[in-house]
Amino acid sequence: QVQLVESGGGWVQAGGSLRLSCAASGRPFSIGVMGWFRQAPGLQREFVAGITEGGSTNYADSVKGRFTISRDNARNRLYLQMNNVKPEDTAVYYCAADTGGASWVLYTHEYDSWGQGTQVTVSS
Repeated sequence: QVQLVESGGGWVQAGGSLRLSCAASGRPFSIGVMGWFRQAPGLQREFVAGITEGGSTNYADSVKGRFTISRDNARNRLYLQMNNVKPEDTAVYYCAADTGGASWVLYTHEYDSWGQGTQVTVSS
């Protein structure tokens, strides 16, 4: 069992930056691919970005060039640097992890562990 706790959410003006963090505990050695998802009010949860243990990444088209995902395997941390944010980035952001060791999760998004989420609000 892996526990994921997000932090770093808040309010930011359009064009600004925000950095989200996710701390993993429990059995962090079992974590493979990690990712970020988001869910805006009234919408389905959507993929934002993913990263393998080795650092390969995948991004949703809507955030390419603005968001950067990274991880610190030694500290069991996942990050999402959000630059040039837009009002449409407003959502609850969730950290996710796969403990099954499948590298293709980077593209299939079939994660088995989820955090509780952190709210990001972008004002225009």
